[in-house]
Amino acid sequence: MELKDKIILITGSTDGVGRVVAQRLGAAGARVLVHGRDATRGKTVVAEIEAAGGKAEFFAADLASLAEVRRLAEAVSSSTTRLDILINNAGVGTAGDKRQTSADGYELRFAVNYLAGFLLASELLPLLRASAPARIVNVASAGQQAIDFDDVMLTHGYSGVRAYCQSKLAQILFTVDLAEQLKGSGVTVNALHPASYMNTTMVRQAGVTPWSSVETGADAILNLATSSALEGRSGLYFDGLRESRADAQAYDARARRQLRSLSLDLVGLASPKSKEEKS
Repeated sequence: MELKDKIILITGSTDGVGRVVAQRLGAAGARVLVHGRDATRGKTVVAEIEAAGGKAEFFAADLASLAEVRRLAEAVSSSTTRLDILINNAGVGTAGDKRQTSADGYELRFAVNYLAGFLLASELLPLLRASAPARIVNVASAGQQAIDFDDVMLTHGYSGVRAYCQSKLAQILFTVDLAEQLKGSGVTVNALHPASYMNTTMVRQAGVTPWSSVETGADAILNLATSSALEGRSGLYFDGLRESRADAQAYDARARRQLRSLSLDLVGLASPKSKEEKS
């Protein structure tokens, strides 16, 4: 894909694999919208991209708050008339077995790893559709656990690993579901496991010795974001550079509909009629 002057938003791009992806896209001529929570780190990444001759700007938002996700979408929409690629990369790792909640009272990993990307993509879809052909890339994981729809917020039997794996599978269900909804729109959406235990802050916080590099993970993310071989292909899951199969629940249409309905309710996008039907 020709990247010169393409506009690309990458969440969680002030550190780790997201930072490497942002730097590479900037070097390739794209205008990079850098996202993170820390303004100092964000401005540093922007400065690095600009020093290498690229274009970038920073957007601050804490994805543990749905209100801030909405503000991020509004800020992006106000700053540009197009969006060619959205990369949902930000996330919380497996470290810690104490259950935490988001600003909205939802289980933290489900909120940040999945729900924030669901809402951000929903809010930015008009911009992506207007920019078609456009792409959405959801950075998921090979660590996947079927969603327990009777206890999505994991109030029982909580562990950081379980919460992480459930949230990452939710991303993949969303990917397959959204791909079906976007057929014919020119907007594709795919998900991937970039690499196992990259040398990132998230992995180190989990107490795991890194197995692979952020550069390897960046290669996989950039493949989905920019490869001409994926033009028009959607609803796929990749393990690194290889097309693969996710957990069986990702291909269960009923589970995908159930997750979509729940997610629309949780982020406040469900129509009054649908809410009445549920009550």
